[in-house]
Amino acid sequence: MKALAAGIGVVFLSPILIAGTGMMLASSADAVQSNGLVSSCLTDIDADKVTEQVGKILDGATGKDVHVEGLDLPAEQVPNAQTIVAAGLSLDVPTKGQIIALATAMQESRLRNLNYGDRDSLGLFQQRPSQGWGSAQQIRDPVYASEQFYKHLLKVSGWQQMTVTQAAQAVQKSGLPDAYAKWENLATALQTAIAKTFPGQGDDADSKDADQAKEPSAGPSGCAPGQDGSGFGRIPEGSVPKGYSIPKDADPKARTAITWAMGQLGTLYQWGGTCKNSHGPDPMARCDCSSLMQQAYAHAGITLTRTTYTQVNEGKAVSPAQLQPGDLIFSRGSASRPEHVGMYMGEGLVIEAPRTTKPVRITPIKDWDILAARRVL
Repeated sequence: MKALAAGIGVVFLSPILIAGTGMMLASSADAVQSNGLVSSCLTDIDADKVTEQVGKILDGATGKDVHVEGLDLPAEQVPNAQTIVAAGLSLDVPTKGQIIALATAMQESRLRNLNYGDRDSLGLFQQRPSQGWGSAQQIRDPVYASEQFYKHLLKVSGWQQMTVTQAAQAVQKSGLPDAYAKWENLATALQTAIAKTFPGQGDDADSKDADQAKEPSAGPSGCAPGQDGSGFGRIPEGSVPKGYSIPKDADPKARTAITWAMGQLGTLYQWGGTCKNSHGPDPMARCDCSSLMQQAYAHAGITLTRTTYTQVNEGKAVSPAQLQPGDLIFSRGSASRPEHVGMYMGEGLVIEAPRTTKPVRITPIKDWDILAARRVL
């Protein structure tokens, strides 16, 4: 496998590192870098379509007529993904580790070899020279950056038993610790498509590992197909989607909180409202996002603080890939200081008091860009 690394570096990487460096810097600087561009999960990934499109790029297509869901610059991003997979293969990293690396690079740089970032962060994984990842020149080398990520991952005890987002966070220690989960399906499809292009990495190679990688590790958060709320179609504001019922295995206190919150459906949002009589004449007795959570759990015998800023510290943190009915999910702002909160209801749905002029409503989790999640039971 060590020989494979050298060969890959010559055959596949030299056009990127030498001839394409200037192009990559320009396109990366012009590309949009925003967490808001992608919803909480990419669930409609057609693995066969990804394989077809990846093949076109690796065969020299410009990317003009290539479309891969979640990749806005495939001609730049696919070769970088290939570098990451190649480095993983050369180090004998299992398939899951390669998927973790791809998901991490998608979140950190959108698979672009950036020459900028937060503070001194650089490259595919936004590694920082000041944090001991190497010199700026080394980190901008996609092969070096990928190998460094893998070496750190392999030192994490029990990483193979972690979710993708937990393992990625153990390496990256990001300020958005749950953001990696949304890339898992695309990362899996890319790894499968790219690994097939390397000698000895076809369908028969390490079949057990490959089969494991095809199993989605996401739980009932909306990152597994059919669990993102999209199956309910358009949900009229203030109504309960036809066919929804609180999951039978939901915690009894969560069931009480969800039921009470559903009783407020259709009542208008009021910033600063107490949510103590949302159907009454006093506007200040209506709900805002955090008072809806507070009063719902108060009726279940659980005391929560009043604001979104403080509720994000209640209970314990959970991964968006492991949500259970009753968990609080946070969006807008930042992970440490979010500006909005809703309650996960199961079945890929969230109940929320969204904003001024809007009623308490149920929305699919696919419409949420989740910054943090807390379990308060």
